[in-house]
Amino acid sequence: MKEGAQIPLGAYTRDLPWRPPITGAADVDGVLREWQAGATIVLQALHLNWRPVAAFCRDLEHALGQPVQTNAYYTPRGSQGFAVHHDTHDVFVLQVAGEKRWLVYEPLLELPLKQQRWSQELGEPGEPTHELTLSAGDTLYLPRGWLHQAETSDTDSLHLTVGINTYTWMDAFRGALEDCADELGFRGSVPVDGIGGEQLLEELRERLDPDEVARRMRRRFVRTRRPVPNGDLSQLRALAGLEHETPVERRETVIADVEADADEAVLVFEGKELRFPAFVRADVEFCAEAREPFRPADLPGDLDEEGRLVLVRRLVREGFLRLANASREGSSPRSGGRAGA
Repeated sequence: MKEGAQIPLGAYTRDLPWRPPITGAADVDGVLREWQAGATIVLQALHLNWRPVAAFCRDLEHALGQPVQTNAYYTPRGSQGFAVHHDTHDVFVLQVAGEKRWLVYEPLLELPLKQQRWSQELGEPGEPTHELTLSAGDTLYLPRGWLHQAETSDTDSLHLTVGINTYTWMDAFRGALEDCADELGFRGSVPVDGIGGEQLLEELRERLDPDEVARRMRRRFVRTRRPVPNGDLSQLRALAGLEHETPVERRETVIADVEADADEAVLVFEGKELRFPAFVRADVEFCAEAREPFRPADLPGDLDEEGRLVLVRRLVREGFLRLANASREGSSPRSGGRAGA
């Protein structure tokens, strides 16, 4: 990015003559050339590619109950990556190195939704409400919709933006309407005079009960979390040595819920639904609630020894549990390296 515009990919990438061909590979010389000319290097979705940031974001998600994302911006001295704009999510700016000067303005559109991105048609910003310089270690909170722009000083600048994607009432109403799809009245055709909608309001109102709204919000949050892998290949190899006394632990980056009824227990996490018969519920809930290492022999249910091993093996393969003493890629989920297997 440079002065609010995205630089064409062809300026800093190239195709490699490989089999199969590799297209759009980073051209290091091209990246350096653009950066030296004042362009900001942007690493999008760093929480998907680097484990320390992935684990940091997952900790925030545990605390906030809202999705978190992170980008990194490396801007050369005396340059600007983005012109004045607003974000459609809350942002924490974490200054990592160097300094950056920020100008913050009152919103022109309060609490914008995801599709309500910044446009000059909204008008011109007034005078800044804040003018400040962030140094390494400083944090700036920018609520959704607050206009801002940033410039470097006489030093290069590296900062992270941590975005918090909050669940809005628009999301809550959409979720309630989607739950109405099984009601015949909502599937009927609207007459040309538009009469009849008021008869459906009560059914919609029931789906906006606070407990239902909270359940729907939590369900979407849990089901859309991506895994934070850490030593998965080592874990699969270590399964061969799993015994009744082998210590295992819940992966600390997993966010999960157990949904149970009279027929089954469903472990929901990271886009997965693992279904178990109802008689395994106590063991599944024990694993889901574990905060310390335990052994297959510690499971409280009525499974026999082999059944407990089968359950633990499956949960390790699915990425919910891990063998506590197996080798990892790094010493912990917060150690360096890519967030891959």
